Amino acid sequence: MPSNSYEKPDYWSKKAFSEGYPARSVYKLQEIDKKFGMLKKNYKVLDLGAAPGSWTVFVLRELAGTGHVTSIDLNPLAKNVKSDNLTFIQGDLYSDEIRKEALEHGPYNLVICDAAPPTTGNRVIDTARSSGLVELAIYYAETMLKQGGNFAVKIFQGGDQQQLLKKMRTIFTEAKGFKPVACRSESFETYLIGINKK
Repeated sequence: MPSNSYEKPDYWSKKAFSEGYPARSVYKLQEIDKKFGMLKKNYKVLDLGAAPGSWTVFVLRELAGTGHVTSIDLNPLAKNVKSDNLTFIQGDLYSDEIRKEALEHGPYNLVICDAAPPTTGNRVIDTARSSGLVELAIYYAETMLKQGGNFAVKIFQGGDQQQLLKKMRTIFTEAKGFKPVACRSESFETYLIGINKK
């Protein structure tokens, strides 16, 4: 028997599988896009920590054959995540080589990151690791986004959220926190959104 709600497929998980997405996280991006208008046809998009590929699939469907998606993860994408306008780079986001390869496919109109660190169950350690990942994602956004580009990244609440938003406000015209409805109620994840890179 599943011991916690993370193991039981909830409404969002069932919906994701029925619509051909590898994971429920797709609805968080859908909601972010609806609210902030992150994505447009012909965009070049960088998806950090992309596996199993739900966000990549959503972006590809929205682009409808236009633009290009570059996805990066240590793990491979789900087998059915394929497209002519998709480049998948398998490797570590902290690696200089991976950064160089990502840069070659840019500059980007949108950088998205739904990556989470391996969790320990210790909230202090987990939020610190999450903040580290967010800082890395901000670095990618700062160095690889075109002027006017947008950014969305997951963070565990209780991390250096305010400090990270302060940094983002130096890069973007607008930066704010946003918790999509599709986040599990017991989850302490939320998102930081950067609009219109200066």
